[in-house]
Amino acid sequence: MNTEAIDSVTTAGSHQLNRLHPFTGRDLPWLLRSRAESRADHTFLIWAPFAAQGRRWTYAQFSAEVERVAVGMYHRGVRKGDFVLLHMENCPEFLLVWHACSRLGAVVVTTNTRSSADELRYFAEDCGARFAVTQPRFEQLVGDSSSRFEWLAVTETDAGSTPEVARTAQALAFELLLESEGEIPQLTHDCMDLHNVLYTSGSTSRPKGVMWTHANALWGAQISARNCGFDRDTIGHVCLPLFHTNAICYSHLATIWAGCTMVLQPKFSASRYWPVLVEHKCTYGVQIPFMLHALFGQPLPEKHYVTHWGLGAVSPRLILDTVGIPCLGWFGMTETITQPLISQLDLPCREMTMGRPAPEYGIQVRREDGSEVGFGESGTLWIKGVPGLSLFLGYLNKPQATAESFDDQGWFNTGDLVTPFADGSILYDGRSKDMLRIGGENVAESEVERVIKTVPGVADVAVVAKPDAMLDEVPVAFVEMAVQGPAVEAEIMRVCAEKLADFKVPREVRVVQSLPRVTLGKLDKKMLREQLRLEAGKH
Repeated sequence: MNTEAIDSVTTAGSHQLNRLHPFTGRDLPWLLRSRAESRADHTFLIWAPFAAQGRRWTYAQFSAEVERVAVGMYHRGVRKGDFVLLHMENCPEFLLVWHACSRLGAVVVTTNTRSSADELRYFAEDCGARFAVTQPRFEQLVGDSSSRFEWLAVTETDAGSTPEVARTAQALAFELLLESEGEIPQLTHDCMDLHNVLYTSGSTSRPKGVMWTHANALWGAQISARNCGFDRDTIGHVCLPLFHTNAICYSHLATIWAGCTMVLQPKFSASRYWPVLVEHKCTYGVQIPFMLHALFGQPLPEKHYVTHWGLGAVSPRLILDTVGIPCLGWFGMTETITQPLISQLDLPCREMTMGRPAPEYGIQVRREDGSEVGFGESGTLWIKGVPGLSLFLGYLNKPQATAESFDDQGWFNTGDLVTPFADGSILYDGRSKDMLRIGGENVAESEVERVIKTVPGVADVAVVAKPDAMLDEVPVAFVEMAVQGPAVEAEIMRVCAEKLADFKVPREVRVVQSLPRVTLGKLDKKMLREQLRLEAGKH
């Protein structure tokens, strides 16, 4: 499978990975072992749960615990190339399994914990996982998602909290993996071996599994550590979900590369944010707009240790005036591994931009006809890199989608709209017209439309974004009916709640006599978006 995947990507991207490159002869277990030797007694992970005692691991302790989990998984049948579904909130067990799979050469598949039963069944079927790991609150959901699982390991707690419903007797207690005795062979992996899969929303009706190699993970670790300004004294704070690129790569992998410390919380909590950062003397963290809105309502501590935040926009004046913390600008996505656009804290960059092109990537901004835009003109962002190294390996089981993401010169189409300026700074203008950004989550409009079209009587539907002060955008569905039925809005909401993650469910359903259309009957979503913007007072 790995060879076929590489062939499909390199054909589309016109790239081959040379024999000599930054990670020749290395894999991700090598990085953890190296840190367990060079930084053995330095604190790697501080676990700060909400309702339980915290815990610390040095690099040596964490590496040893990963080895025990790997032994437990190996003696229960997990082998190189097997897919392991990991459906968990932030917790130490997440990272232990993630690295244990790396040690064994298994492929760890991380999924959004807000996924619906229908979405999780799709993920499990698409990757063909034979094993799964979760927590008590998701045991039934994960167990029902596939009949192929040879075992389902379940933790004792829900991200450190006492579960409302305890795990069942049929589950494999996660602690048994840690208590396993014996040894496993010292496996070596080619850096182009498949390492992990992250499911992410694209412009299609179903999320795509983005494949990373060991080289991708190492690339993300090294470049993210440099971009984010990590050194051995950094103490980073992580509350964004580990199943996303931002936390797993920009924070977690960068921490290991730099040999520094990571403070992990189950999720974001406005009331717990500053107390934890002050207690553990955190120097770095990542923000998203949703978190900032919530934090502005919290008292700022008299003393903290944060030197900078990663945000995505260069030092917004509001943040500097409010909390005095400078912010890195950046752009990255699951397919680009780390940040192809980045600013520098000690050098000038245009306010509110994402920064400038990183030296490791090629950057172009194009018009619809393929020509490059002029300075000050908006266009689509295209990125050049090496698949399997600085760009993703491809989409799992989707060679056509992989090929369509690249042009014949190997440039990757991000689908994001940006504006370049003569000083090299690049401003983010928004997603492509068929994508939503809901509280930090990317959602394809077509994914929501696919579900609504299954409701009897629906002739057509257009899902578009409505501006929202807290979440940036929320989905609204305009529905054209072929046959009118009673309480159709309620039925649409019910079906969406059953089939989609909660953040994808439309906040409003509007039944209209007819949807606006342009040439050849194509839906005029621009008119609907403008209508919602005017209603929200956005001009």
